[in-house]
Amino acid sequence: MTFPTTAAAPAAVAVPDALAVPVIDPFRPEFHYTAERNWLNDPNGLVYLNGTYHLFYQHNPFGPDWGNMSWGHATSRDLLHWDEQPVAIPCDGSEAIFSGSAVFDEHNTSGLGTAATPPLVAIYTSAYSAASPLAGRQAQSLAYSLDEGRTWTKYQGNPVLDRASADFRDPKVFWYDGGAGSYWVMVAVEAVQRQVVLYKSADLVAWEHLSTFGPANATGGVWECPDLFELPVDGDPEDTKWVLIVNLNPGGVAGGSAGQYFLGGFDGVTFRSESTVTEGLQQDGSRMRDYGWLDWGRDYYATVSFSNAPDGRRIMIGWMNNWDYAGSTPTGDWRSAMSLPREVCLARVDGQVVLLQEAVDPFSGSESAIFQLGPQSLAPGVLELPATAAVARIDVEFEPGTADTVGLVVRAGGEGDERTLLTYDVAAGVLYLDRRESGHVSFHGTFPSVERVAVPLQEGRLRLRIYLDRCSVEVFAQDGLATITDLVFPAAASTALAVFAEGEGAHLAALAVVGC
Repeated sequence: MTFPTTAAAPAAVAVPDALAVPVIDPFRPEFHYTAERNWLNDPNGLVYLNGTYHLFYQHNPFGPDWGNMSWGHATSRDLLHWDEQPVAIPCDGSEAIFSGSAVFDEHNTSGLGTAATPPLVAIYTSAYSAASPLAGRQAQSLAYSLDEGRTWTKYQGNPVLDRASADFRDPKVFWYDGGAGSYWVMVAVEAVQRQVVLYKSADLVAWEHLSTFGPANATGGVWECPDLFELPVDGDPEDTKWVLIVNLNPGGVAGGSAGQYFLGGFDGVTFRSESTVTEGLQQDGSRMRDYGWLDWGRDYYATVSFSNAPDGRRIMIGWMNNWDYAGSTPTGDWRSAMSLPREVCLARVDGQVVLLQEAVDPFSGSESAIFQLGPQSLAPGVLELPATAAVARIDVEFEPGTADTVGLVVRAGGEGDERTLLTYDVAAGVLYLDRRESGHVSFHGTFPSVERVAVPLQEGRLRLRIYLDRCSVEVFAQDGLATITDLVFPAAASTALAVFAEGEGAHLAALAVVGC
């Protein structure tokens, strides 16, 4: 297949430093958060306070490779436009600042603020270096802010929870108010043991063990970055389930790092899963596709949710990368981006409770699509569209009928006939994302890949919402029933679009391309 191309951007002209202007970065996203420079990974300390969303994250302030782990910081009023702030909690000679969470201690239970000025409290993993008396350990520590996250002070009594473990990390803390009482709950992991460990506290300082969950379902790598929250089913506050998030690396369904979820109940002491496929381990991976996965692509990891989000919304963000190749991506003096924020909910689909995801839409409010195509039959072959898109939202609905496959080609063109393919196999009921010819793929052997997820047709139709950015494709199928998130690194000229079908009988119900 060949696709139209657009003219390449002119080469940058060297100018004296005093007059230098930023060089356009072909891969830096327009609507996904990236640090201005240097390394970024796990989102940390997601919290909403007084109209502002705070995104903290694993950050190396000194270079584009992993190391010197500190908490970077960005803020937003709308989850779409982010302002980078100074480093919030820097590493020092005795500890790296690993992943964790943040809470607004409204009633000053910790005593780290006052009744008039309650603190924001960060709960993070101290990874102690050889210079520390606790060298080699990972334990949980506190820092607090009395100015809404602008400056932070480490608690003098750190660590507040030490299990004398080398792999005890990633605390997510929330306020529990239920039949067992009212207190803070910490959800952390013993990573190598594939266990989620739960603790409670009245003051964020003194912690008491509650229970342990796992191993269960996917155990092909270490467990990391857990989260636990309650959601109504179909919006009914009288019918709720608890969602336990467990990220793992490696061992993801598409290879490398990924996030899984369990559904069940939490009584304030113990989480009881209702979605564990089997007791014990599945060493051969034969049940991998039976587990609950947050995303079926290769680039959605360390996913956690915001604390204190308004209107009871549960909004999550993931790191848009994979540990298999995160240190090799071709992005210059910055490395890695965050996913689009996603609002999650629970719904019954065909009698089963499932997690649905909807992206916070950067194109919401756009008055009209830049290109639309109405209902029509799709003849076998490729239909090139008179539209281009590098940064856009694409809404498409197929009626595959008796065709063998239907699909969409995005980010096509360039000298090497680059393309990313979304293909739906009608007989198998499987959606594929193929990035093997998506552009720059040779930087790591595992990057060229094909992802897949089972997606049943609904009333004979397949609905896809696709977000394209400079280096990513995020696909939401059947209104968020399944998602695929993958990085791509195409040439700037690779912006062509096409739809295709194999076999007779396919129809295109609607297609719209929405841009800025």
